[in-house]
Amino acid sequence: MNTARLADIAAQAGVSEATVSRVLNGKPGVAAATRQSVLAALDVLGYERPTRLRQRSAGLIGLITPELSNPIFPALAQVIEQVLTRYGYTPVLCTQTPGGSTEDELVEMLVERGVTGIVFVSGLHADTTADTARYDKLQGQGVPFVMINGYSEKVAAPFISPDDRAAMWMAVRHLAGLGHERIGLAVGPARFVPVLRKEEGFVAALAEVLGFSEEQSLDLIQHSLFTVEGGQAAANVLLDKGCTAIVCGSDLMAFGAIRGARARGLAVPKDISVVGFDDSPLIAFADPPLTTIRQPVEAMGAAAVNVLLEEIGGNPAQRGEFVFQPELVVRGSTGSRG
Repeated sequence: MNTARLADIAAQAGVSEATVSRVLNGKPGVAAATRQSVLAALDVLGYERPTRLRQRSAGLIGLITPELSNPIFPALAQVIEQVLTRYGYTPVLCTQTPGGSTEDELVEMLVERGVTGIVFVSGLHADTTADTARYDKLQGQGVPFVMINGYSEKVAAPFISPDDRAAMWMAVRHLAGLGHERIGLAVGPARFVPVLRKEEGFVAALAEVLGFSEEQSLDLIQHSLFTVEGGQAAANVLLDKGCTAIVCGSDLMAFGAIRGARARGLAVPKDISVVGFDDSPLIAFADPPLTTIRQPVEAMGAAAVNVLLEEIGGNPAQRGEFVFQPELVVRGSTGSRG
């Protein structure tokens, strides 16, 4: 490799050219973390790795996600894949699409291919109406797995979740602090665990902060689909009920709520405030930049992998839920009540 390329890689990795040379030539005496930095620099700059540096995979790990049209799922997948690769595993991304392979078909395919473990993101485990016997069967086949989003006490596995109830408290306190007294909630179908938890948190927060009865609060919750169109449909109902602020179950729904408000000639945030949920990539570049509740994607993805690798290593993690705190990110879609 010529000196110019060595200098590029050294600068990208933050090490000396001599260190880069040692890594590329497979010489000893380089710390594992430094070696990883050099390999990452090679990848970022688009250089092919020398054959001798291509690692033998420790095994395949299945990653089953819903459709990738919601940016939070590719963001989670990317974190999980990066952490798995760091440990020498090869991630196999399986995406569910309407009319495509079902979760059960994807699991069957992964098991047939001898995967070492599986990460489920917002799968059937999050659906309170789904049969959880499928996970007992998977356990019986000796395949370790971990679940992200959607805790079920019927499934004996480690779960990673954001605190959906706390997220709603953050949103309601923020909006009430800006003077809003009629706050609506636009969320997905009621059969999903994260939706039920957001609903519980929202009702409790309205009672505590604004003195609403449960009946009054439930009247300000609108279930729809987790899409832009779903957010717009839910927002239309909530705007008809006189809401001046809307909390949404996803950033995509929040975009729909903003679109619905603008279609009525309302300005955001002057006439109506909107809060999203997820803080997926590029959300900060929306117009206006979206105030949202950030899921701790990096921490959740890393925890999911670490827990799964413990399971694979024969040190089962606790059967239960690891709950991560979300964070309110205030940007430009919320403002004081006019």
